[in-house]
Amino acid sequence: MPTISRARPSPFTFEASHTALIVIDMQRDFIEPGGFGESLGNDVSLLASIVPTVARLVDHARNEGWLVVHTRESHAPDLSDCPAAKRLRGAPQARIGDMGPMGRILIRGEPGNAIVDELAPVAGELVIDKPGKGAFYATRLGEELAQRGITHLVFAGVTTEVCVQTSMREANDRGYECVLIEDATASYIPAFKTATIEMIRSQGGIVGWTATLGDLQEA
Repeated sequence: MPTISRARPSPFTFEASHTALIVIDMQRDFIEPGGFGESLGNDVSLLASIVPTVARLVDHARNEGWLVVHTRESHAPDLSDCPAAKRLRGAPQARIGDMGPMGRILIRGEPGNAIVDELAPVAGELVIDKPGKGAFYATRLGEELAQRGITHLVFAGVTTEVCVQTSMREANDRGYECVLIEDATASYIPAFKTATIEMIRSQGGIVGWTATLGDLQEA
Protein backbone atom coordinates (compact mmCIF):
# COMPACT_ATOMS: atom_id res chain seq x y z
CA MET A 1 0.00 0.00 0.00
CA PRO A 2 1.21 3.57 -0.65
CA THR A 3 2.81 5.37 2.27
CA ILE A 4 3.41 9.10 2.61
CA SER A 5 6.74 8.68 4.35
CA ARG A 6 7.19 12.37 5.08
CA ALA A 7 3.74 12.94 6.53
CA ARG A 8 3.69 14.39 10.02
CA PRO A 9 3.70 13.33 12.77
CA SER A 10 4.43 9.91 11.22
CA PRO A 11 4.10 8.05 7.90
CA PHE A 12 0.55 7.78 6.54
CA THR A 13 -0.42 4.54 4.77
CA PHE A 14 -3.56 4.13 2.69
CA GLU A 15 -5.13 2.03 -0.05
CA ALA A 16 -6.52 3.75 -3.14
CA SER A 17 -9.72 1.70 -3.27
CA HIS A 18 -10.60 2.82 0.27
CA THR A 19 -9.49 6.45 -0.06
CA ALA A 20 -11.46 9.59 -0.87
CA LEU A 21 -10.36 13.14 -1.56
CA ILE A 22 -12.59 15.68 0.19
CA VAL A 23 -12.32 19.14 -1.38
CA ILE A 24 -13.95 21.61 0.97
CA ASP A 25 -15.89 24.65 -0.25
CA MET A 26 -13.81 25.82 -3.22
CA GLN A 27 -16.69 28.09 -4.18
CA ARG A 28 -16.83 31.37 -6.05
CA ASP A 29 -18.46 33.06 -3.03
CA PHE A 30 -15.33 32.40 -0.97
CA ILE A 31 -12.60 32.64 -3.60
CA GLU A 32 -13.60 35.30 -6.12
CA PRO A 33 -14.02 39.08 -5.66
CA GLY A 34 -17.58 40.12 -4.89
CA GLY A 35 -18.49 37.03 -2.91
CA PHE A 36 -19.26 36.39 0.73
CA GLY A 37 -15.60 36.12 1.71
CA GLU A 38 -14.86 39.61 0.46
CA SER A 39 -18.05 40.98 2.07
CA LEU A 40 -16.51 39.97 5.42
CA GLY A 41 -13.52 42.20 4.65
CA ASN A 42 -11.14 39.42 3.59
CA ASP A 43 -8.42 39.30 0.95
CA VAL A 44 -9.78 36.54 -1.29
CA SER A 45 -6.52 36.30 -3.26
CA LEU A 46 -5.10 34.29 -0.35
CA LEU A 47 -7.64 31.55 -1.12
CA ALA A 48 -7.45 31.90 -4.89
CA SER A 49 -3.70 31.26 -4.73
CA ILE A 50 -4.19 27.57 -3.88
CA VAL A 51 -6.50 26.77 -6.80
CA PRO A 52 -3.67 25.49 -9.06
CA THR A 53 -2.37 23.19 -6.29
CA VAL A 54 -5.85 21.87 -5.52
CA ALA A 55 -6.34 21.25 -9.24
CA ARG A 56 -3.16 19.16 -9.34
CA LEU A 57 -4.34 17.25 -6.27
CA VAL A 58 -7.72 16.56 -7.88
CA ASP A 59 -5.98 15.34 -11.03
CA HIS A 60 -3.80 13.06 -8.90
CA ALA A 61 -6.85 11.62 -7.12
CA ARG A 62 -8.63 10.99 -10.41
CA ASN A 63 -5.58 9.31 -11.91
CA GLU A 64 -5.22 7.09 -8.84
CA GLY A 65 -8.87 6.05 -8.91
CA TRP A 66 -9.88 7.66 -5.62
CA LEU A 67 -13.41 8.78 -4.90
CA VAL A 68 -13.50 12.58 -5.24
CA VAL A 69 -15.96 14.54 -3.11
CA HIS A 70 -16.66 18.28 -3.42
CA THR A 71 -18.51 20.18 -0.71
CA ARG A 72 -20.32 23.49 -0.92
CA GLU A 73 -21.47 25.52 2.05
CA SER A 74 -24.95 26.39 0.90
CA HIS A 75 -28.49 27.04 2.02
CA ALA A 76 -32.02 26.61 0.76
CA PRO A 77 -33.52 29.69 -0.95
CA ASP A 78 -35.98 30.17 1.92
CA LEU A 79 -33.08 30.02 4.45
CA SER A 80 -34.92 27.35 6.42
CA ASP A 81 -31.58 25.63 7.12
CA CYS A 82 -29.73 28.82 8.08
CA PRO A 83 -30.39 29.73 11.72
CA ALA A 84 -30.28 33.33 12.84
CA ALA A 85 -27.29 32.48 15.04
CA LYS A 86 -25.35 31.96 11.81
CA ARG A 87 -26.90 34.50 9.46
CA LEU A 88 -26.83 37.44 11.84
CA ARG A 89 -23.28 36.91 13.13
CA GLY A 90 -20.87 39.84 12.79
CA ALA A 91 -21.35 42.85 10.54
CA PRO A 92 -20.60 41.86 6.93
CA GLN A 93 -21.39 44.15 4.02
CA ALA A 94 -23.82 41.47 2.84
CA ARG A 95 -25.32 38.52 4.68
CA ILE A 96 -26.17 34.97 3.65
CA GLY A 97 -29.20 35.18 1.35
CA ASP A 98 -28.60 38.81 0.35
CA MET A 99 -28.09 39.69 -3.30
CA GLY A 100 -24.48 40.09 -4.37
CA PRO A 101 -22.60 40.41 -7.66
CA MET A 102 -22.89 36.64 -8.19
CA GLY A 103 -26.48 36.21 -7.05
CA ARG A 104 -27.80 35.52 -3.57
CA ILE A 105 -24.90 34.73 -1.25
CA LEU A 106 -24.40 31.06 -0.31
CA ILE A 107 -27.74 30.02 -1.79
CA ARG A 108 -27.96 26.76 -3.72
CA GLY A 109 -28.23 27.22 -7.44
CA GLU A 110 -26.83 30.76 -7.47
CA PRO A 111 -23.73 31.47 -9.60
CA GLY A 112 -21.62 32.40 -6.58
CA ASN A 113 -22.36 29.11 -4.88
CA ALA A 114 -20.74 27.16 -7.70
CA ILE A 115 -17.33 25.54 -7.38
CA VAL A 116 -14.69 27.50 -9.30
CA ASP A 117 -14.32 26.42 -12.92
CA GLU A 118 -10.79 25.07 -12.49
CA LEU A 119 -12.07 22.50 -9.97
CA ALA A 120 -15.45 21.70 -11.46
CA PRO A 121 -16.70 18.20 -10.58
CA VAL A 122 -16.84 15.59 -13.32
CA ALA A 123 -19.26 12.71 -13.81
CA GLY A 124 -19.13 10.20 -10.98
CA GLU A 125 -17.86 12.61 -8.35
CA LEU A 126 -19.96 13.48 -5.31
CA VAL A 127 -21.13 17.02 -4.59
CA ILE A 128 -22.26 17.53 -1.02
CA ASP A 129 -24.25 20.64 -0.09
CA LYS A 130 -23.74 21.35 3.59
CA PRO A 131 -25.62 23.91 5.69
CA GLY A 132 -22.95 24.00 8.38
CA LYS A 133 -19.21 24.14 8.71
CA GLY A 134 -18.70 20.39 8.95
CA ALA A 135 -19.11 18.16 5.91
CA PHE A 136 -20.94 15.46 7.91
CA TYR A 137 -23.53 17.63 9.65
CA ALA A 138 -27.00 17.35 8.04
CA THR A 139 -25.58 15.74 4.89
CA ARG A 140 -25.45 12.28 3.31
CA LEU A 141 -21.63 12.18 3.28
CA GLY A 142 -21.28 9.52 5.97
CA GLU A 143 -23.69 7.18 4.21
CA GLU A 144 -22.02 7.72 0.83
CA LEU A 145 -18.56 6.93 2.20
CA ALA A 146 -19.79 3.87 4.07
CA GLN A 147 -21.47 2.46 0.96
CA ARG A 148 -18.14 2.67 -0.87
CA GLY A 149 -16.03 1.19 1.92
CA ILE A 150 -13.99 4.37 2.40
CA THR A 151 -11.67 4.34 5.42
CA HIS A 152 -9.07 7.03 4.59
CA LEU A 153 -9.72 10.67 3.73
CA VAL A 154 -7.43 13.23 2.11
CA PHE A 155 -8.53 16.80 2.80
CA ALA A 156 -8.05 20.06 0.91
CA GLY A 157 -9.94 23.34 0.58
CA VAL A 158 -10.97 26.36 2.60
CA THR A 159 -10.81 27.69 5.14
CA THR A 160 -8.24 25.68 7.03
CA GLU A 161 -9.35 26.63 10.52
CA VAL A 162 -13.10 26.58 9.97
CA CYS A 163 -14.74 24.18 7.50
CA VAL A 164 -11.66 22.06 6.78
CA GLN A 165 -10.72 21.52 10.41
CA THR A 166 -14.33 21.00 11.48
CA SER A 167 -14.81 18.34 8.80
CA MET A 168 -11.57 16.59 9.75
CA ARG A 169 -12.59 16.48 13.39
CA GLU A 170 -16.01 15.10 12.45
CA ALA A 171 -14.29 12.46 10.32
CA ASN A 172 -11.85 11.52 13.07
CA ASP A 173 -14.73 11.05 15.51
CA ARG A 174 -16.30 8.66 12.98
CA GLY A 175 -13.19 6.53 12.71
CA TYR A 176 -11.65 7.78 9.47
CA GLU A 177 -7.90 8.16 9.08
CA CYS A 178 -7.32 11.67 7.73
CA VAL A 179 -4.50 13.63 6.15
CA LEU A 180 -4.55 17.32 5.26
CA ILE A 181 -2.57 18.49 2.22
CA GLU A 182 -0.91 21.60 3.58
CA ASP A 183 -0.36 23.49 0.33
CA ALA A 184 -3.88 22.68 -0.88
CA THR A 185 -5.60 24.53 1.96
CA ALA A 186 -5.74 28.20 2.89
CA SER A 187 -7.14 30.77 5.28
CA TYR A 188 -7.93 34.46 5.00
CA ILE A 189 -5.67 34.75 8.06
CA PRO A 190 -2.41 32.87 7.36
CA ALA A 191 -1.54 32.57 11.04
CA PHE A 192 -4.74 30.60 11.57
CA LYS A 193 -3.71 28.12 8.88
CA THR A 194 -0.34 27.62 10.54
CA ALA A 195 -1.89 27.12 13.96
CA THR A 196 -4.51 24.69 12.63
CA ILE A 197 -1.92 22.51 10.91
CA GLU A 198 0.01 22.33 14.18
CA MET A 199 -3.16 21.43 16.09
CA ILE A 200 -4.15 18.68 13.68
CA ARG A 201 -0.86 16.80 13.93
CA SER A 202 -0.07 17.58 17.57
CA GLN A 203 0.01 14.94 20.32
CA GLY A 204 0.72 12.12 17.92
CA GLY A 205 -1.89 13.22 15.37
CA ILE A 206 -4.81 14.08 17.60
CA VAL A 207 -6.96 14.87 14.54
CA GLY A 208 -4.84 13.37 11.79
CA TRP A 209 -1.77 13.79 9.62
CA THR A 210 -0.48 16.59 7.41
CA ALA A 211 1.69 16.41 4.28
CA THR A 212 2.43 18.41 1.14
CA LEU A 213 1.24 17.55 -2.34
CA GLY A 214 4.83 16.67 -3.23
CA ASP A 215 4.96 14.23 -0.32
CA LEU A 216 1.75 12.61 -1.54
CA GLN A 217 2.94 12.34 -5.14
CA GLU A 218 6.13 10.62 -3.99
CA ALA A 219 4.01 7.98 -2.28
